[in-house]
Amino acid sequence: MIPAALKYVEVDSAAAAVAALSEYGDDAKLMAGGHSLIPLMRFRLAAPAVIVDISRMGGLSDIRDAGEHISVGALARHHVVENSELLQAQAPLLAHVASKVGDPSVRHRGTLGGSMAHGDPASDLPAAVLALGGSVVLQGPDGERVVAADDFFTGFLETATAETEIITEIRIPKSSAGWSFQKFNRRAQDWAIVGVAAVLGDDPRVSLINMGPSPMRASAVEAALAGGASMAEAASLATDGTAAPTDLNGDADYRGHLARVFVERALVEAAG
Repeated sequence: MIPAALKYVEVDSAAAAVAALSEYGDDAKLMAGGHSLIPLMRFRLAAPAVIVDISRMGGLSDIRDAGEHISVGALARHHVVENSELLQAQAPLLAHVASKVGDPSVRHRGTLGGSMAHGDPASDLPAAVLALGGSVVLQGPDGERVVAADDFFTGFLETATAETEIITEIRIPKSSAGWSFQKFNRRAQDWAIVGVAAVLGDDPRVSLINMGPSPMRASAVEAALAGGASMAEAASLATDGTAAPTDLNGDADYRGHLARVFVERALVEAAG
């Protein structure tokens, strides 16, 4: 890759990152692990004039018990999330999904905050955070605000993060409910053609991967389960409200079939 000319700025705190974003505006892009931004730059889908490197910021990679939820720093690497004993005990779905992201080299560089900020509909971790009912903490010039994961993904590669905000933390409610993660891909390290994350607590939550322009919940499935429908009946509604893409890996009908099959598998396993 021969990159376009750009300015490189390294910051050591969230406040400094916010200041840099405020100074450079939409010409700037944040980079932590780089596994989302660099491919976009390679294909000229993104051409930032300024790269703000946040990878060495302190205090944003810890995973800690915060009472009713687990606080995961935005810079926590996938392999740290995967191997966190706290998450394995209190939110095992997230740890499991992190273990399925890419290969070891990706998991040792990619960050949870980066995955959330990128908002890729084919990404695994946003679906897990959605299924767990998580939330995202954003810091900007006016302080912090918390956005529910349900409201965070607003369109294709778009999120509720403002131009001058940075993700500092992802909050994951503690859960002892049954869960499942199902992913179909042609090769072990490929993006999911279709995936499903399910948590069957008092409020069943099911999220879909690569079934629309953004990470999304299977609302019709959840409503059917809440209304007493069988798992097969609920799974038959997996494509309601979706807009699956058509690409080299399959068309929308194929993805719809996969979604119904894998939603039912996920529900059965989560209820197991």
